[in-house]
Amino acid sequence: MSDLFASAQPAAPLAERLRPRHIDEVIGQAHLLGAGKPLRMAFASGKLHSMILWGPPGVGKTTLARLMASAFDAEFLPLSAVLSGVKDIRDAIAQAQHTLQQSGRHTILFVDEVHRFNKSQQDAFLPFVEQGLVTFIGATTENPSFEVNGALLSRAQVYVLQSLSASELGQLFERAQQEALPGLEFDAAACERLIGFADGDARRLLNVLEQLGTAANTAQVTHITSEFLDNTLAQSLRRFDKGGEAFYDQISALHKSVRGSNPDAALYWLVRMLDGGADPKYLARRIVRMAWEDIGLADPRAITLTLDAAQTYERLGSPEGELALAQAVLYMAVAAKSNAGYVAYNAARAHVSQDASRPVPLHLRNAPTKLMKQLDYGRDYRYAHDEAGGYAAGENYFPDAMPEVSFYQPTNRGLEAKIAEKLAHLRELDAKAKNKKG
Repeated sequence: MSDLFASAQPAAPLAERLRPRHIDEVIGQAHLLGAGKPLRMAFASGKLHSMILWGPPGVGKTTLARLMASAFDAEFLPLSAVLSGVKDIRDAIAQAQHTLQQSGRHTILFVDEVHRFNKSQQDAFLPFVEQGLVTFIGATTENPSFEVNGALLSRAQVYVLQSLSASELGQLFERAQQEALPGLEFDAAACERLIGFADGDARRLLNVLEQLGTAANTAQVTHITSEFLDNTLAQSLRRFDKGGEAFYDQISALHKSVRGSNPDAALYWLVRMLDGGADPKYLARRIVRMAWEDIGLADPRAITLTLDAAQTYERLGSPEGELALAQAVLYMAVAAKSNAGYVAYNAARAHVSQDASRPVPLHLRNAPTKLMKQLDYGRDYRYAHDEAGGYAAGENYFPDAMPEVSFYQPTNRGLEAKIAEKLAHLRELDAKAKNKKG
């Protein structure tokens, strides 16, 4: 172990030292870099074009932009939207113009975290992209449909990059071990845990391997075990952007798993979000919404149970209160489903927004004063409790002359099946009453 890190550590981090120098060295993104695939063809075309690389952290967005510059012998000019403003953009454009005049070399303007730029900052690129002075390559972890303005988006091809798979991270692990960690061995369990810890992020894997290498050198250890990992690595959350694409993807997966009556998948996504740092109070609100939207009157107990779960979390906090949220999710997943109430509400809203403001029929109006009674307010109103079966068959509760509508269509699942039977019976009574009047 004495010669494991005998030479001085280079200033550059391991992730930078192992950055691919050629497209064939890139691990992952086979859907873009494989034979005949879009980015492979872009490299082979001999012609640069502006693009946006969209994907999670540590999947090679910066690497691909650098490789593009190398392949086309272009100047690589990076900007970070986190640290830069309009002045920096102007300076970059001036530098691109100078480079073109002095050496005839084209410039690739690479903007990392481009979604952090506001609309005016993004607009500042447009004239120079249109002139062909620079080739714009933007990198973003957020959906460009929402975060990049339409004018810039229309001038760039969007390429979607994917998280590295476990096997791809395994390849990177072996490369790092051979090239930068000679003499250091990892048992299978430790290797598996490190790949899981990386969570599809190549940079994260290399950073933690570098940290482990330093720790192993200090401890004079040559064999890395799970126990060594526990003692060396501070607890760290999986990649989870609480306000970004991953967040909304996972809450969508949770909601769809509940709606699809899969309790195991629903529980998995709930735990994934809790593990990733999502606010349990936010999850509690979404869980209550699911009960109203996707279960509704098919099983009203779900509504009460989710509200109780939310209140339980408020009182107990984490981690005890999370068990209540988990059981609420499980109950909803196995409960009878109906969106009939949700559909009815939206249909009624749509109807009212487009319809005239129809007056309340006189027989439905309250008549607390003598004048109102003289004006026939409440006249001929039928008190349902005094009618046979507690139902005033044939009574109209809609505005006069309003076309017949039927917003609520109960399903044949759960309690709503009984509701559907009752409504069908009441409609029959209405029909008979109308026939008698006719």
